[in-house]
Amino acid sequence: MMADYRKTPEALARLTPEQFHITQESGTERPGSGAYLHNKAPGIYVDVVSGEPLFASSDKFESGCGWPSFTKPIEPAHVNELRDATHGMVRTEVRSAHGDSHLGHVFPDGPRDRGGLRYCINSAALRFVPRDAMAAEGYGAYLDQVETL
Repeated sequence: MMADYRKTPEALARLTPEQFHITQESGTERPGSGAYLHNKAPGIYVDVVSGEPLFASSDKFESGCGWPSFTKPIEPAHVNELRDATHGMVRTEVRSAHGDSHLGHVFPDGPRDRGGLRYCINSAALRFVPRDAMAAEGYGAYLDQVETL
């Protein structure tokens, strides 16, 4: 059975003002302020709006940029990459495919031995699902992509 990942009025109503600003208005949280920046627990990160799985803890790394960084999406089809020419620069914006949430940006300066990409993601756009809760929350298919303790 396919999960039904989508943006709903109910999901939007549950967002904090910061989550709404970041995901719906393409905002950015202050560097170093995100709840998941230093999270090292095993699990997956899902879109705070739609619940679609986005990144695995096994692909998270310390980049020093001030935001959680990942080398690749857990499910590439759930991440859209768009040209972003705002703020006087050209970047690649990352948005969730089903929820159309602004997540952050991707840059070509990640670890070379892991593909060379750095997905720089706002914590406020994510919800963390710990490994022990993944099966119960419907994310059991991704357990093989998450490290064990």
